[in-house]
Amino acid sequence: MLAAVLAFALISADVRLNQMAVSRAVLSAIALPFYWVVDLPSRLTNWGKESLVSRDTLLEDNSRLRSEALLLEAQVQQMAALRAENVRLRALLNSSALLQDDVLVAELIGVSPDPARQFVMLNKGSSDGVFLGQPLIDAQGLMGQVVEVAPNSARVLLITDATHAIPVQVNRNGVRAIAEGVGRLDSLELSHVASTEDIQVGDLLVSSGLGGRFPVGYPVAIITEVMQDPGQPFARVRAEPQAALNRSRHVLLVFTRTGGNEG
Repeated sequence: MLAAVLAFALISADVRLNQMAVSRAVLSAIALPFYWVVDLPSRLTNWGKESLVSRDTLLEDNSRLRSEALLLEAQVQQMAALRAENVRLRALLNSSALLQDDVLVAELIGVSPDPARQFVMLNKGSSDGVFLGQPLIDAQGLMGQVVEVAPNSARVLLITDATHAIPVQVNRNGVRAIAEGVGRLDSLELSHVASTEDIQVGDLLVSSGLGGRFPVGYPVAIITEVMQDPGQPFARVRAEPQAALNRSRHVLLVFTRTGGNEG
């Protein structure tokens, strides 16, 4: 009873007079370490659970992020290829807009496995109007002509094949010549060019239209070498094809408006 009365008296005095505030603050400061020690096991348990969960989560996140990074890298590579292909297609479409002839876009589906033969296969055939002798171009220049047609495919002989020849003329002055393939994708030779002819390195060769097979005015090659021997009647002239024969994938089949489909 005495303790209860004393406690009631102290509570009343603290409420009314606020005399125990200093003592209570001192007691709270003294008791704080005990509270911390008593709560330490719970803190350690919670810290351990959070650490273990965080580690597992980090491992899962790392594994997921690595997978996503690989997928993104693969997509970036594909996007780079698509971007380059789009650039080539835009160049091809821009060049077709400048042509006076009708064209058909085709895609290469095969190349010759024989290094001595220069031909490619296209995914267009007779069902698309493709005909024998039809010229093939890309965004830079003349590539070749169709030599075999199936309903859904066609084989094209490139201008660099050793059996191929095309009448050309120098765009600068109109000098005519025959550009023959030598079996290499990067080289043509001009046959029977007189040593006195005005042909210079850097001259552009275009199709002359003679023979009726190729339309006139398409870029064929650039002169890269002119060798003149005073003792020989003919000069040796080499040229580099304008068309990207070893890189073009999308090409144009030309339908000349004057020649129709008579191949």
